[in-house]
Amino acid sequence: MKNTGLFLGGLILGAAAGAALALLYAPQTGEDTRRQIKIKIDELEDELDKMREKLKEKGTEMKEDARKRVQDLENRIEKLMEEYRKAPEKAK
Repeated sequence: MKNTGLFLGGLILGAAAGAALALLYAPQTGEDTRRQIKIKIDELEDELDKMREKLKEKGTEMKEDARKRVQDLENRIEKLMEEYRKAPEKAK
C-alpha cells in the first residue's frame, strides 16, 4: 500500500510539473497562462481531496479488520484457556 501511495503521489507531481512546463512555454498571454494554472491547481486539489478520502476509508477498513482479528484471537485464546483448565479434571 505504501508503494501505491508513493506511485500515485509521483504520478500527480509529474503531471503537475508537465502541465506547468507546458503552460510556461505556450505562446499565450500571461493572463491566460495564470488562468490555466489556476484551473490545473484546482483540478489537482480536487484529486488530492479524493485521494485523501480514499485513504481515510482504507484506514477505517484496516482498523476494523484489525479489531475483528484481535477479537477473534482473544476468543481463541479464551477457548484454549478453558480447555487447559478442564484438562486436569479429565485426567482424574
